[in-house]
Amino acid sequence: VQLQASGGGLVQAGDSLRLSCAASGRTFSNYGMGWFRQAPGKGREFVAGISRTGNKILYSDSAKGRFTISRDNAENTVYLQMNSLKPEDSAVYYCASGESVVSTSSKVHEYDWWGQGTLVTVSS
Repeated sequence: VQLQASGGGLVQAGDSLRLSCAASGRTFSNYGMGWFRQAPGKGREFVAGISRTGNKILYSDSAKGRFTISRDNAENTVYLQMNSLKPEDSAVYYCASGESVVSTSSKVHEYDWWGQGTLVTVSS
């Protein structure tokens, strides 16, 4: 699976952004998808995950109530709607999927395929 993330940018605290991740190469609807982020000097952190049909969703504590993950299997795309952004949300955001990810997973090592990342910067 090839993954292409987009939608990042520079915003102010309280603003919203929608990230997109377009997939190609395999049957998109066969796999769960995840969004992760990595801030400078920190490890890769789980943000949200969605099962292959979209009926199961998992969020990190920091994302709950502010972020919404969704997918459009007809368009081979997964989205991350981010509202009420905070400076601590600043990071490179990655979409990911994996051979064994059919439901949701927060574990980095379970994901085999990663997008190139899109930078989100939130100013205070």
